[in-house]
Amino acid sequence: MLLRKFILPTLGLLFIASVCLTGPGLSRAEAVPLIRDTEIETTIRIYAAPLLTAAGLEDEAFRIHIVKDPALNAFVARGQRLFLTTGLLRQSTDASLVLGVMAHEVGHIAGGHLARLHSAIERAGKAAFITQILGLAVGVLAQNPAGATAIISGGQHVTGQSFLNYSRGQEQSADQAAARYLDRIGVSGKGLLDFLRILSGQEFLQTTNQDPYVRSHPLTRSRISFMENHVATSPVTNKKLSPQFVERHRRMVAKLDGFLDPPEKTLEQYKENDPSFASRYARTIATYRLAALDKALPLVNALIKDSPKNPYFVELKAQMLFENGRLEEAMKSYQEAVRLLPNAPLIRTSLAHVILEMNRPELNDLALTNVKQALRVERFMPLAWRLAGTAYGRKKQFGLSAWSLAEYNILIGRKRLARVQAERALKTLKVGSPGWLRAQDIKNQIDRKK
Repeated sequence: MLLRKFILPTLGLLFIASVCLTGPGLSRAEAVPLIRDTEIETTIRIYAAPLLTAAGLEDEAFRIHIVKDPALNAFVARGQRLFLTTGLLRQSTDASLVLGVMAHEVGHIAGGHLARLHSAIERAGKAAFITQILGLAVGVLAQNPAGATAIISGGQHVTGQSFLNYSRGQEQSADQAAARYLDRIGVSGKGLLDFLRILSGQEFLQTTNQDPYVRSHPLTRSRISFMENHVATSPVTNKKLSPQFVERHRRMVAKLDGFLDPPEKTLEQYKENDPSFASRYARTIATYRLAALDKALPLVNALIKDSPKNPYFVELKAQMLFENGRLEEAMKSYQEAVRLLPNAPLIRTSLAHVILEMNRPELNDLALTNVKQALRVERFMPLAWRLAGTAYGRKKQFGLSAWSLAEYNILIGRKRLARVQAERALKTLKVGSPGWLRAQDIKNQIDRKK
């Protein structure tokens, strides 16, 4: 069940657990919490897909991470990883602003600017540590979709370091690339221009009061002038966004508001007489967070009735039921969400979690099927490995259980326990089998870093 003392009670919107990366001069007071949410990540990926095509980049290699931070910020890291803050998403007036910022960051990737960044990291003499932070190969993936908490230490401090600052030339280059990409996909550059104007008001603030984006992306008047000229001459400046983008953006912001603001504030902001899906969504989440299940369930049921093919409304209902101990009903709702969105690993993992909480032996294989499918889509999911370990253990397949728990422990940074479990797996599994080989890799990986 949810650890309420650590996190907000949430559905898809999750504070995630990960490897805690630490280094010289970095403290937990400077930690950056990341969140996972299938709907928000899907929305950002839909925004990103045409931009990546326009830039000639592969969509499969692109990774999206949401940072829980009220500041305006976005940055890219090695491995084509895009980080967006909740502050940026929530303060964006419409999807065009988010698209404009994303286009700019994609311009950094396509322009090879991260190669310069990596060289600066190496010159700083902290390559091993900082590369871990920027790569985030495993740490940013979900620990517990039912609700555990975790942090990545040092991220906020790192993003403020001088070696993350782009040069003015690179910023102008990324703006020019963004303008081209936006034109190619038929999206107005007004959003990016609006964002630059917002940042321009912070240039003369003390550094501590500036949003991090200002510090890492130097702003010049020439950048704003370029975008003003582009907007004045672009053939798509007055083209409206697709209704899909508009509605997705509204729901994304409403969801973030509903989960991150005090429920009372959400209910005040989103009026009861507003019939839009976004408003009803935010009010449903706020009501649910007030522990008023008797009032929240009719609200979510009404959303599902009016939009029966929306998997995220069904997912929200499932989480409500799960947190309130109504496991049979939660399982059925998660199964419906999986039917609507079969390739969502977070939802499948939540379904497996509910099933295992029910502790019914006849359902063990069903839980294992779902957790294995989740890991096929996204293998760096600690909770999924822990659930796999539980399921295999209940089936008395102790070698596979030990291997799964070795994967789980290595992902959350428990190297000693990971090595113990890997050794158990090596003693039990057939030599040369997939699990045996992975256990051997985990053991060797830990031994090399001693």
